[in-house]
Amino acid sequence: MKNAKVWCLLGLLSLGGAAVSQAQQTSGATEKAVLALEDQWAQSERTNNVALVAPLLADKFVYTGTDGKFSDRAAFLAELKATKWAGVENEDVKATAFGDTVIVTGTFKAKGSASGKPIDEHTRYTDVWVKMPNGKWQCVSSQDSPVKM
Repeated sequence: MKNAKVWCLLGLLSLGGAAVSQAQQTSGATEKAVLALEDQWAQSERTNNVALVAPLLADKFVYTGTDGKFSDRAAFLAELKATKWAGVENEDVKATAFGDTVIVTGTFKAKGSASGKPIDEHTRYTDVWVKMPNGKWQCVSSQDSPVKM
């Protein structure tokens, strides 16, 4: 009887390990999918094509800028449209999944202009992505903090 309990315990541990392994595989796939959307966002900025990023932002999207001010989706897209980037680079980008939410952090370096004024940005950002009821991932919040040189 003792051997049967040991085998039963080993079987349960094996099943538990398989469940954890499956969760890690799913999580890795989720993170890769969201990182691909982050790449699409960066491509939108590199090409000054707001149409690439617009579908990635949730209707209730909130942006917190480096000045601490909040913008809704419409204001954020208008700001992007008014900005002309000459160079955009994302570095040290990492994604961590928590079920139907993914947190992405990274460094944004860019040069360009807005309203005729030059821009030279170096920020750390945090983006929060949520899997919507339709199955698509959308960014619900983004926040930038200036990097001090």
